[in-house]
Amino acid sequence: MKFFRWIHLIVITTFLSACGSGGSGLIPLSATDTPLPPPAVTVIPAPPDPSLTLAAYLDAYKADDYNTMYSLVSKVTQDTLPLEEFAKRNRDALNEMSAASFDYEVLSSLVNPYSAEIAYKVTYHTALVGEVQRDIVARLTRENGEWKLQWDDSLILPELAGGNTLRMDYSIPSRGNIYDREGDVIAAQTDAYAFSILPGNVTEESLSLLLTEVWRLCGNSMEALAEEIANTPAFFPIPLCEASAQESERIRSIAPAGLQWVQYNSRFYFDQGASSNIVGYTQFISPENLEKYRRLGYRGDERVGAAGIEQWAEDYLSGKRAGTLYVVNPATGQIVTRVGESSPKPADSVYLTIDDNLQYYAQQALRGFSGAAVVIEVDTGRVLAMASSPGFDSNIFEPNNPNGSAQIAELFQRTDRPLLNRAAQGQYPLGSVFKIITMAAGMESGLFIPESTYDCQYTWTRLPDQIRYDWTYQHCQDRLASGRACDTSDSVPSGPLTLSEGLMRSCNPFFWEIGYTLYYNDRPNDIANMARAFGLGQPTGIAQIAEEAGQINNPPSDIDVVNQAIGQGDVLVTPLQVASFIAALGNGGTLYRPQLVEKIEPVDGSAATQIFKPEARGTLPVQPFRLDLIREAMISVVKDPRGTAQFRLRGLQIPVAGKTGTAESGSGKPHAWFAGYTMASEDTGLPDIAIAVIIENIGEGSDYAAPVFRRIVETYYYGRPQTLYWFESTFGVTETPTPFGGIPTDTPKP
Repeated sequence: MKFFRWIHLIVITTFLSACGSGGSGLIPLSATDTPLPPPAVTVIPAPPDPSLTLAAYLDAYKADDYNTMYSLVSKVTQDTLPLEEFAKRNRDALNEMSAASFDYEVLSSLVNPYSAEIAYKVTYHTALVGEVQRDIVARLTRENGEWKLQWDDSLILPELAGGNTLRMDYSIPSRGNIYDREGDVIAAQTDAYAFSILPGNVTEESLSLLLTEVWRLCGNSMEALAEEIANTPAFFPIPLCEASAQESERIRSIAPAGLQWVQYNSRFYFDQGASSNIVGYTQFISPENLEKYRRLGYRGDERVGAAGIEQWAEDYLSGKRAGTLYVVNPATGQIVTRVGESSPKPADSVYLTIDDNLQYYAQQALRGFSGAAVVIEVDTGRVLAMASSPGFDSNIFEPNNPNGSAQIAELFQRTDRPLLNRAAQGQYPLGSVFKIITMAAGMESGLFIPESTYDCQYTWTRLPDQIRYDWTYQHCQDRLASGRACDTSDSVPSGPLTLSEGLMRSCNPFFWEIGYTLYYNDRPNDIANMARAFGLGQPTGIAQIAEEAGQINNPPSDIDVVNQAIGQGDVLVTPLQVASFIAALGNGGTLYRPQLVEKIEPVDGSAATQIFKPEARGTLPVQPFRLDLIREAMISVVKDPRGTAQFRLRGLQIPVAGKTGTAESGSGKPHAWFAGYTMASEDTGLPDIAIAVIIENIGEGSDYAAPVFRRIVETYYYGRPQTLYWFESTFGVTETPTPFGGIPTDTPKP
């Protein structure tokens, strides 16, 4: 063994010596020679992960991005299946399943250089048949170094292989009803009658009775309707209104010649849709929204809420749809398998805070005007009425209504925007009602106290921009123009006034002085901040209907703050906001979120599934004794002989407090405002209410808005109006009617 070890050592030593000395034919390298480069190596990049392609495809599917999905399928697929058809198959499958979303999970993969198989689990979350879960195998091939899916319908559901399709059999509950706070129906499926007049059938004997009865039911002006009958071709029908069987029983029993009607069945809105600006209406699903509703479980041919409560409460009113999902052989129509099924649940009914009778008469109180009125419970924020004029009747949107087409055509030709809910979406300068806020800001600044006085004359000249005039000056000019003397309380300067009297007299110079004083005492934003604390310049949060925020800006100059002090300049408010802060004044300072929905209740009348309760959203930042002073001033507006509303509200037996407003509109006559609240809960047992009324481009608040306020108060406490407007000959008639005869002497329901 030792001998062999020595032989190995000799051989190794000899080999190394030969290498070092150039032996064995090897050429030694010198220090200056360039070393040989290493042999070239071809680097083959690792193939991309095919699961990334699948994930990108499925993520695009979740986003309805069919272009991206199509870019990830194989060329063979694209050659045989156009993009439009590819997108349609995938989209239709999700729609038919009512799959609003899905999740996936990659389970395993088998990858070769040019092909791959990836197993994944997909879970569809459907509206109608619950979760549909399947294990699927996706096959991919490499094209130009990228993985592409070999697509067929089985990548949606394995059962769709071979061209099978999905079919959903729907079970759709009847739409739920809408009720007022007392359970009186506002909207329901029922038989109704569409009325019209055929002029050729009207006789001289029937004309008077026809006009009177149509006025009773539909509210059409008798003069205007008589003229329309006279100028319309004999056999060209004049559409009137729609009514329920009970509402129209009288006119159908009388049946004056020329009147005709058609009975139909539809979702009907009672009282000629007096609550339409609140309740809204339903419409067929539009093409652009069809896919959205299909994913929510809708068949696609239903009518859905398009505005107001109908839209907000769609989930409640439509009930729980159900369905059975099948896989079908399209060639034979045979069912291959059932994927899933569910059972329907009846729709719920929605109960509003609205008082249906009060809503009807509030709407009637505005007939012939453009404007709005809002009635809110002082201590809760519940909305009892919300009228907007001109309004519309939700019944015109019902396809079964024979009058509908003509009425819709007329509606969209109008320029006075009847679909605008002026109560919550109308934005107006507030005028002198805003002086309540200016008074609060002046007192809270410490610069004005209850005993502060000001000599209120015709003019105010503290700013160099112009001479500003009190409202009494214009009254005096009007009297002089008519040959009378300026000797009445509304046409002579108010003279020295306390702060409370300044609000009672609505003295413009006094409130300009407050704004001016605040501005030049480094408090330019006090009034704006107080207005925002009163809820102006921001949504009220009513939620169930659309609303606008209005506008309260920080005034950049002394001119702006002086204008703001009397609710002019760039001040914009909604009647809903005004009613809300007036209610807060009435209850001692709590600002409630306006509430429109009282409860959601199953159709069988069992316990409510959801009850909505009053919700406080803030407190007026005014000391209680200062709030008391504001309230006392608002009482004097109505009770004091010099109060701006005393003449129009004289004789009203319900104690109220309020404030008039006359706001320059920027075009035409000023807007008339009146806002106030009642103080009768202890005597009547009824909750006190706050009311805001605006009438556009009409004149002074005391002349037009205050009478509307009075009529709403009378209706709330007595069930119907008790007094005529000073410009009415009878309820609902603002001019002396031509004596057709038969005009009722009792108070009709126009």
